[in-house]
Amino acid sequence: MSSVPEGSAAAGPGRTSPGTSASVTPFPAVGTSPSGPVPEVVGTELGTADPPPGTGPDSPQVKTSLQILRSLDSGPRGLVEARAEERLTRFGENVLPAWRPVSRPRRFVRSLRDPFTSVLLCLGLVSAVVSAWGTACVILALVGVSCLLRSTEEHRADRSTAALRELVATTATVVRRASADAAPREREVPVADLVPGDVIRLGPGDLVPADVQVLRAGGLTVHQSALTGESAPVAKHPLDAPDPALDGAGPFARPQLCFQGSSVTSGSGTAVIVATGGDTRFAAAHDGRARQRGASAFDRSVQGISWTLIRFMLLTPPLVLMANAALRGRGLETLPFAVAVAVGLTPEMLPVIVTTALARGAARLARTSGVIVKRLPALHDLGAVDVLCLDKTGTLTEDRPVVEEAVDGSDLPDPGVLGWAALSALWTLQLAELPAPDALDEAVLDAADEAGGWGPSAAYEGVAALPFDPVRRVATAVLRRPGRVGIHTLVTKGAVEAVLERCALDGDERERLLALAGRKAESGLRLLAVARADRPARPGAYTPADERGLTFVGLVALRDVPTPSAADALGVLARRGVTVKVLTGDHPGTAARVCQDLGLRTDAVGGVDGIVTAELVDALSDAELARVADRATVFARCTPEHKARIVSALRAAGHTTGFLGDGVNDLPALHAADVGICPRNAVDVAREAADVVLAEKDLTAIDRAVREGRHSSGNIATYLRITLSSNLGNVIAMLTAGLMLPFLPMLPAQVLVQNLCFDAAQLAFAFDRPAASALRRPTVLRSRDFLRFITGFGLLNAAADLATFGVLALALHNAAGTDGEAAFHAGWFTENLLTQALVLVLLRTGRSAAERRAGGPLRAAAAGLAVVGVLLPVTPLGPLLGMSALPPLYYLLLGSVLGLYAVGLTAARRRYERRHPAGVEQERSVRKAGAEL
Repeated sequence: MSSVPEGSAAAGPGRTSPGTSASVTPFPAVGTSPSGPVPEVVGTELGTADPPPGTGPDSPQVKTSLQILRSLDSGPRGLVEARAEERLTRFGENVLPAWRPVSRPRRFVRSLRDPFTSVLLCLGLVSAVVSAWGTACVILALVGVSCLLRSTEEHRADRSTAALRELVATTATVVRRASADAAPREREVPVADLVPGDVIRLGPGDLVPADVQVLRAGGLTVHQSALTGESAPVAKHPLDAPDPALDGAGPFARPQLCFQGSSVTSGSGTAVIVATGGDTRFAAAHDGRARQRGASAFDRSVQGISWTLIRFMLLTPPLVLMANAALRGRGLETLPFAVAVAVGLTPEMLPVIVTTALARGAARLARTSGVIVKRLPALHDLGAVDVLCLDKTGTLTEDRPVVEEAVDGSDLPDPGVLGWAALSALWTLQLAELPAPDALDEAVLDAADEAGGWGPSAAYEGVAALPFDPVRRVATAVLRRPGRVGIHTLVTKGAVEAVLERCALDGDERERLLALAGRKAESGLRLLAVARADRPARPGAYTPADERGLTFVGLVALRDVPTPSAADALGVLARRGVTVKVLTGDHPGTAARVCQDLGLRTDAVGGVDGIVTAELVDALSDAELARVADRATVFARCTPEHKARIVSALRAAGHTTGFLGDGVNDLPALHAADVGICPRNAVDVAREAADVVLAEKDLTAIDRAVREGRHSSGNIATYLRITLSSNLGNVIAMLTAGLMLPFLPMLPAQVLVQNLCFDAAQLAFAFDRPAASALRRPTVLRSRDFLRFITGFGLLNAAADLATFGVLALALHNAAGTDGEAAFHAGWFTENLLTQALVLVLLRTGRSAAERRAGGPLRAAAAGLAVVGVLLPVTPLGPLLGMSALPPLYYLLLGSVLGLYAVGLTAARRRYERRHPAGVEQERSVRKAGAEL
């Protein structure tokens, strides 16, 4: 590539001006005023006192740039490093109070808010009130162990997440000096290290890191919706002279103020920080609630299952008491047993298993794939994703389009069109202080370099710039030519429709040019239209209103280069049951060409075209859009609001959606999706909004994240199925036996110890590797499916427990009195733990015997459970729990019962799979979709 002629040093990375004269900017330099440069301020050290009056965002006094710098004891060259460190010590980190780490004791207390834990605590207190101290102690021990394990795992997960966040920590560009006499230097520092008085740079996509006052701006607009609810960007500019009109205005109406929680939409600027941390407007308005999200798909699923079981738990004690009073004449002496039965139905380890499984999965993803999960439930939602929405640029195609041709309005090659487009791109980059050109501008600049020159446009100098924004869809550079006094030239480039709207054309000519652009776009080319106009020079700032009456110059056509790994990644996602939807702002033909090259089908489905334009989206109701979004593959000409509405429609249709985006325009859709995903090099505001951050914008990384999400979710689902079916069977058997026997089938302490042993074995679920079949389809936790599963297998488990009655009757027919009761308790205790061990092994996720044999941690846990069940009654602990040794005949007969139970369990599992083939059919459809792709 030939180099561009050397010129302005402000031309950005790898770019210099095509001319020899320096650019002239209409914006005042930082720290200047009508009277001259601002002197370095030396006043009272801010770090030794409270913030100066009038510097906060709620200050009634409107201050100019010079006044605010003086009051903050700062200057346009920024703070000295030593002074910044002193202020950081004085004011603390720039962190919202709600973001501070939670202490272990507070986390332990918060664990009591879990529904199951709260119910257990209430049952333990009830036991203590009726003086059932043994039952109360065991229940409260269960509560303590559960809270301790959960708080420990959450602390470990938060610590790991905090360490991972450092890899994508939001930073800000700050201007500081090593000493008072040193030259100022720009460098990136963590947002937490910013202090009042720091001078920072702002650019497109940046989060405003604190409350600031603008010192310099070029087309700067910010979104303040987090604070005001306004959806439209707000223009910001410095205040270099007192403005009495602003004295009564609210803080958000002041154009010189930007607030933490806002995000830069377009343009750039320099600002001084006036408030940080808990002193910001964002902290005062939201009080930590800004970080709270609604319940995730996983939370809703688990809560639905939890509250169904809690209803059963709350009904169990009264039913046991009434039944024993009516049939056996027993009174409140059965209350501890009723409470223990209710506890037996509780999956106490659910919070621990969930936290551990998701934390391990997140850590594994970060270690092996560089994928950071910022919100643990998002890992489950990744496993449940069945629709992935994304833009094609940088994902399906490489983020480097190449120029195919540059033509005039008659479709004839014209190198001058490329020269004007390149000049507009270069000066917009320089004057708007953009950090780097976007992909289209980079392609235009590269093509101009390779063409060997810029043509007659090389003599022009930049005057001002109106950067691109997604609403106008154009960018404009204001230029002047040396020797041509009094004339400025506006060069506008952008979307064809947007540029032609600003050109002085009659209707026929506009339609002809639109048709020309349409033909090129339908062939898969991306188009930039270029127009220009001469205007009388003026000292005032240029605005979008000046982009009128332009003369059309020509079209620059670019083509996308497909990403080498995209086709294979799309095939893998299809085989995993994930449907890809392309949401793009490009022309439908451009998107269709890319999809065709990658083998992504865009033909009509169910009477709905595979490619839908934004115009149709606007014409559809929410219900109609949900039906169309379910069938269409590509949505073209989408604005940020269109993307968010399409994602919301897919969720309303029952899909779990993921959205991959990296720009400011993707922010609404990232919030609307179940899982927001962005690459590590995304803009700050997108990284902060996303739930998952990828090492790079690559579909292969998403596949790895989806697989890991299904891994963790599969373990949680298996735990719920096995635990709940086993617990339900035990509860049914104990209730039935309690009504048939003249004594309690198990003592409350025995029930609780058995439950504690099973809970300990269940920790293995967090370390299991689910079978391959669990990774081939989205993992969805549906309350109805779980209830159907646990009811059927719970009844089978209860039948095995009740069959033990006959075994005990044969083995203990000579025993009587207290010895008979103790032996009965020991026999049923042993049988319960052995059946639970069988359930752990035989009901593990996996359709084939080979898959079920793969569960190493569960097999070890089941073996340990069986050993405890057989040996505990004969240890010294047995008599303390009211159990005695059993005769050998019992173990022989019990072996027969367990063998029959294993056969019945296996047969029931196969029958269940035959009668509920949804998973099998889904796998077949997934494989078929992958084959078609």
